[in-house]
Amino acid sequence: MTFRELKDIFFANSINDCKIILSEYSDQKFYTKCMDLINAENERLLKLRKYENFLHNTGNSLIAGTDEAGRGPLAGPIVAGAVILKNNDLFFGINDSKKLTADKRNKLFDTILKNCVAASIHTITNKQIDDINIANADKLAMKRSIEKLESIPDHVLTDAFLVDGLQMNQTAIVHGDSLSISIAAASIIAKVTRDRMMDEYDRIYPQYGFGNNKGYGTQEHINAIKKYGICPIHRKTFVKNFV
Repeated sequence: MTFRELKDIFFANSINDCKIILSEYSDQKFYTKCMDLINAENERLLKLRKYENFLHNTGNSLIAGTDEAGRGPLAGPIVAGAVILKNNDLFFGINDSKKLTADKRNKLFDTILKNCVAASIHTITNKQIDDINIANADKLAMKRSIEKLESIPDHVLTDAFLVDGLQMNQTAIVHGDSLSISIAAASIIAKVTRDRMMDEYDRIYPQYGFGNNKGYGTQEHINAIKKYGICPIHRKTFVKNFV
């Protein structure tokens, strides 16, 4: 076993489980280096929990985070996620989904869903986005994802802006997916869910490269639109300059 191999094993495990795993290698020369790594990650995650800790200490038991994926693409849905984490769960590597590789997001996706109090997603189709515009679709997706949670949160943490129509207290945090562990968790389940949907669309409409670009406006994607026209999952209000 090497330091790098152990680091990979730690990923997506709880901090307590990481310490248990490491205890089996207490006689190895990399033991201290690994323990320093776990302690540093623990400190990072505690900082990422500062909003949740404050709310918990002021009487809020169930704290939800919500975030969306797919605001900017030319094709496909927008997907919002909502997650209520257990108060003491700190999973190695959890972060803003944009800072993680696809493999790491997938590992954390499974861990979050397996261990959370509640989680949900809501999808707004490309046609709905064209009808109500992306800003309204964004807020509606997050509102619906929160309302679909099996447990009703005492407080909701949102990324960047407040969600209209919620019947509960909420706090908007600018760059929340980098500052709140609950919003980060929501960003991961939203991103993984949407990416998997786009992978399915790639099999249906292979000429657009959705498996690689996930619907975003890469040059390859734009060239495909100009060559083949649009397909049923394109956002007409987003691609009018290319058709």
